[in-house]
Parts: sequence; structure tokens; C-alpha cells
Amino acid sequence: MAKRRKLETPSADDLLRIEEEFRRETSSRPGLTPGATVAPIAQVAGEAAAQAEVSSPEIRAGHAHNAAEAKRLQEARSDGRLMSDLPLSEIDPHAMIRDRIDLFEDEMSELRQSIAASGLRLPIEVFEFATPRADGVRYGLVSGYRRYMAVLALRDLTEAAKYASIRAIVRPRTEADQAFVSMVEENEVRSELSHFERGRIAVIAAQQGAFVNVEDAVNRLYATASKAKRSKVRSFAMIFEELGDMLTFPEALTEKRGLSLAQGLRAGAEGRLRAALEQHPPADAEAEWAQIDAVLSTLGAPARDKRRGGRPRASAPVSGWQGAETLHTSAGITIRRMQDDKGILLRFEGRGLDSELMDSLMQEIRALLEKP
Repeated sequence: MAKRRKLETPSADDLLRIEEEFRRETSSRPGLTPGATVAPIAQVAGEAAAQAEVSSPEIRAGHAHNAAEAKRLQEARSDGRLMSDLPLSEIDPHAMIRDRIDLFEDEMSELRQSIAASGLRLPIEVFEFATPRADGVRYGLVSGYRRYMAVLALRDLTEAAKYASIRAIVRPRTEADQAFVSMVEENEVRSELSHFERGRIAVIAAQQGAFVNVEDAVNRLYATASKAKRSKVRSFAMIFEELGDMLTFPEALTEKRGLSLAQGLRAGAEGRLRAALEQHPPADAEAEWAQIDAVLSTLGAPARDKRRGGRPRASAPVSGWQGAETLHTSAGITIRRMQDDKGILLRFEGRGLDSELMDSLMQEIRALLEKP
């Protein structure tokens, strides 16, 4: 197959050479008998060319170069590779629910000082609405929420004209799922999200219809994460779904505490947890966890009805499991692990176990062992 040649804009010298060749080809040919006439179409073309205003080759080369540059500019704009200075008033920073919950003042102060001293080093990303809103807003913010808020604060503080606009990249209109993925990727790289923030944005993205359900949202938002990490995100997503409106310090939940809380929710403790949290608003994160832990610690065996009488039931023997690696949970459930020649064995003990909890546990184990 012949190699394709890349078309380039002709230079002024190229145009001049083409015109000279054209004149030689269309001038009187040697051997043409006197009185011979040229073809009618050639005569019409010649007369039209004579009447037209002829520009110099340099000017026409410039026009061709400008047309090519305009085409490349339009392609760059369509592909989202072009930066523009956009008025702050034309951007809606809340067009998407953000994954980052809090803006810490010390970090924002440092960012404002950096922008005031050195300018905005990294542009924000926006998408253009299909039609401008009645209030004049034309764009929705995809990434760069902290940068936008910092420039907005500088504008309000200084009233300087240079802070009335912000440098931005206008991204092509994409599906909602891709917009959420872009936002999460930016924050994961800049500053790792808390466990609760990851679960929260997965639930919100699913509720807004960007994904089929929370499971799909976790798998696609955190596609590059390990299976164990995605399992933890699902646990914190459940915490947000069932207790998100009750928790005052959700970001303070450590991984261990969050997984323990998720286990309690799977055991059906939502109602008791909500009742405990609404009685006394906690003063700080530790006080809030104390309220939660007080409920979780009672999720073991229910109190025995003394009216039944009789001998107390003996504990089930654990013959064959002596010496096994043992883990005791705050919900009163004991997990034992042993290994034989066929694999690893797990044993779960405790009166808090029921079929629903075991079904949820089996689903979590399956999610960890599934191929990505």
C-alpha cells in the first residue's frame, strides 16, 4: 500500500511556482495554426480570471495558513485541549456533588496566598451546558473546586479585576459517570480521600443516576483499587446510607471503627444506633464514637429469659479448634482460623450470628475473591 502524504499549507513560493506552470500550460502552444481558437470553456475561464482581483502569492499563502490554524484551533477546543479565561460568574461550582466534604481554612489560606503571589498554576476543568441558564451561567465545574473557591475569595476580598475570571479547560460534554470518575481521580492524587468520603460519593453518584447502583459506582469509581479497598468503600457507603444524616464527625471514623460499625448495621442495629446518636449531640469525635461503641458492645448474646429456668446451656465444644488463630469482635462474634492440607478453614461463633448476617458476609468474601 502506498504511503499517504500529509497535506500541508502551500507557501508563497509554492503558489508562485504553481501559477507559472499554469500560465505555461494555458498559453499559446507551439505549432498552433494562425486563426485557431481555444475551447469555449477555456475562453470563459480565462475571461473570468482576467476580471477577478488577483492577490499576491504572499497574501494568499497567509489566508491559507490562517484557515489551517483556525481549523486546528477548533479541533483543540472540541477535544478539550484549549485553555480559556472564563468569568467566575459564568461557572456553577456546585453543578456536581463534591466528594470532598470539608475545606480546611488553613489549607485554603495557604492556597489563596499562593495564587496571590504566583497566580493560578493549574487551570480548573469545566463542561459547557447545552444551553446557558437564565442567570447567565454557562459552565459546570468538573474539577478544581478548591482553586475556584480560593480565586472567588480573593475577588471578594480585593475586588481586583484579575480575580474576576479564572483559567479553565472546557472539556467535551461527557456522561455523568466519567465526570464523577475525573473528580475522584483528581482528589485521590492530590490528597487521599477519607474512607467515609469515598463511600459517600459512591452512594450520591448512584442516587443521581450516574451508575446502576452503589456496587457499580464503587467498582467503576475505584476501578484501579484493590478488592480489599473496594470492599471497605462498600462498608462505608452503607454507613452513609443508613447513618449519614445522624453522624456529626463521620470523617473521624477510622478504618477499624468504620468496619465495626458496618458490621453492627448488618446485624440490624440501625434503629438502636440512631436512637443513641439523637439523644445527646456529641461534643467531639471521641464522644460520638463512645455513643456508637456503647451500642455495638451490646450486640452479643441477648439476655436469657430467666422464667424458662433449667440448667444453663453448656457452651458448644470447640474440639479440633484449640490453638486456632482467634479474633474476637465487639459484636460478640468470635472468628477462628486454621489450616489443613486442603486449605484454610474459618469458624464463626456467637449468638449474634444469623442467616442474614452470614449472607452479607458471604457476599463480602465473594467480592474480595472475584476477578476484577
